[in-house]
Amino acid sequence: MKFFVDTADVKEIRELADTGLLDGVTTNPTLIAKSGRDFIEVITEIAGVVPGPVSAEVAATDFEGMVKEGERLALIADNIAIKVPLTWDGLKACKHFTSKNIMVNVTLCFSAAQAILAAKAGATFISPFVGRLDDVGQPGMQLISEICTIYNHYEYFNTEVLVASVRSPMHVVEAAMIGAHVATIPPSVLKQLASHPLTDKGLATFLSDWQKTGQKIG
Repeated sequence: MKFFVDTADVKEIRELADTGLLDGVTTNPTLIAKSGRDFIEVITEIAGVVPGPVSAEVAATDFEGMVKEGERLALIADNIAIKVPLTWDGLKACKHFTSKNIMVNVTLCFSAAQAILAAKAGATFISPFVGRLDDVGQPGMQLISEICTIYNHYEYFNTEVLVASVRSPMHVVEAAMIGAHVATIPPSVLKQLASHPLTDKGLATFLSDWQKTGQKIG
């Protein structure tokens, strides 16, 4: 499974990229607004930090506007994935960009039917929002399972399932068990993946016992 980080905080992205465990970045207008910085400037900086896909979302909602904005964003770097909403105009824009070999992340997916259309439009990534579905009493992981099952039936569907709206480490584990290709994870949740109280307890014991030996390595 690939790990993308869901943030526009360049400092956090650099820190995580230094681990060698980061495969890409997703951003959205809300995350950019929180950064308080210029949109193009932030995306350009992120694309230079991470060699993998960096999702940059268009603000337009009509086809012509999405194409205009998306083509501007695509000029920033080769690893930019244009992020478009799962609407008819978004799907048309997706087809336009993928026909030019530009990566596209189709976002705000909430049904398997929508995911089929995105794959037909040639989307590089489809972003189902599991946390938001859970919030309204619908099982988000069931949607991931449905999409993966459908995509696996058709070799010509090359769209990768990018699990979004991740709220906990269990979302990541469950998505991996189902076979999702990517999870885009908030920095705090990504760091939680490495945490376990028994790891901390075991390490404390090992260090205590080592100190008792009075030895040093090197």
